[in-house]
Amino acid sequence: MINAVIFDMDGVLIDTEKYLVRFWVQAGREAGFDVRPEHGLLIRSLAGKYAGPLLKKIFGKNFDYPAVRARRKELMARHIAENGLEKKPFVDETLDALRSMGIKTAVATATDRERARKYLTQIGVLDKFNKIICADMVENGKPQPDIYLYACSQIGEVPKNCMAVEDSPNGVRSAASAGLVTVMVPDLTPPDDELKALIQAKGESLKDIPEIVKRINGRDMDFQI
Repeated sequence: MINAVIFDMDGVLIDTEKYLVRFWVQAGREAGFDVRPEHGLLIRSLAGKYAGPLLKKIFGKNFDYPAVRARRKELMARHIAENGLEKKPFVDETLDALRSMGIKTAVATATDRERARKYLTQIGVLDKFNKIICADMVENGKPQPDIYLYACSQIGEVPKNCMAVEDSPNGVRSAASAGLVTVMVPDLTPPDDELKALIQAKGESLKDIPEIVKRINGRDMDFQI
């Protein structure tokens, strides 16, 4: 029985993943490294303690992850200040539908708590969530299960009674390893064979989430849509 739905933020609630990739590329190239879009895709939702070593492995020990990340954040902040945030389709309708069904909602994001609350306020949905759980609240970020386990504890539910909505491979791995019913709503990349084995359903958009919850709650928990 699904009693709560926990959403990733970037790429699920706000349309920012394309800019994260774009500005990782720009910041990396400004620093003299051949950073390409596939590298940005690789580190979506990946905690810094894992992303830094991974990028050093790819680009060499001289890759200054903190400096490049700081520049990426600067570029991203400037873009958002000038252009605002794009809310993903059906965010409000989905959250309102889940609330009407008596389903708790939360956010589990790789973004720090200050920016997460700022972004969710900007798109007008902060008060629609029971809890906002951020990467800086746990020891190990995505793809480790910590953030989802902590989110479940904060909303008073066991993982098997919670659904995670994710768009990226690292997010899917985090939610699935925590034992949540995991649904992928792809943003920049579709699920590959590895991810298909980890998810219980794939949505075309957030609009599908309430119906998926209804179908899960009306059937055996081991089903696949």
